[in-house]
Amino acid sequence: MEQQKQQNNSSFGGNRRGRRGGDGRGRFGGSRDARPEYDQKVLDIARVTRVTKGGKRFSFRTTIAIGDGKSKVGVGIGKGRDVAQSIQKAFNRAKRNLITVVTINGTIPHQVEFKYNSAVVLLKPAKGGVKAGGPVRVVAKLGGIKALTGKLIRRTNNKINIAMATIGALKQLRIK
Repeated sequence: MEQQKQQNNSSFGGNRRGRRGGDGRGRFGGSRDARPEYDQKVLDIARVTRVTKGGKRFSFRTTIAIGDGKSKVGVGIGKGRDVAQSIQKAFNRAKRNLITVVTINGTIPHQVEFKYNSAVVLLKPAKGGVKAGGPVRVVAKLGGIKALTGKLIRRTNNKINIAMATIGALKQLRIK
């Protein structure tokens, strides 16, 4: 009986993880405790509808901000049949749209204002902490900014426009 068990194990590569073998680390290997390249934060998930002759077709639109916490940050929007697919598409789009943020001592070098559609964002240098709300705060933190004051000049609830206005403002930064 014991000899039979040994034969069964040896026919499957001798491991105890089932038939396929491997080290249980996913498709391409890698370390179990490896930190992902970019941190990501979901800003918005919306179920959107396309009306056709045959009825309504539902899909999901996801807005994601990604960053390395040092100087790179990006925002992406993705649509898909399910939430996981839309998140993956948004992540890939955000990765393509990465920008490098200019900082001096953990804050931005000068005041900057940017308008994107209906959202107008004002960013000012600060001494301690990120004093901003919503998408401005998320984008600033993911971009590695430690101190900042952010204000929405024109009040809008559209998180996509606010995030894009913040990215546009951070693109305008230059060291004087």
